[in-house]
Amino acid sequence: ALDGGRLSAAMLDVTDPEPLPADHWAWRDPRVLITPHIAAHTDAEEGARHALAVIRAERDGQPVPGLVDRNRGY
Repeated sequence: ALDGGRLSAAMLDVTDPEPLPADHWAWRDPRVLITPHIAAHTDAEEGARHALAVIRAERDGQPVPGLVDRNRGY
């Protein structure tokens, strides 16, 4: 669809395989934006709990929960 002109861009949250291999064409295509599979409706209470967990972890010098691991390719 991109190469045929039916789409001018694509945003991908889920891929197959996941994560995409480092040499996959989508990483190099400027028309493609790949997100780390995080798109979802956020429940307000769960979002607040997670935000507090991040703040506490950062304050205490602990690993931050939910951090994207760029070493895995995304």
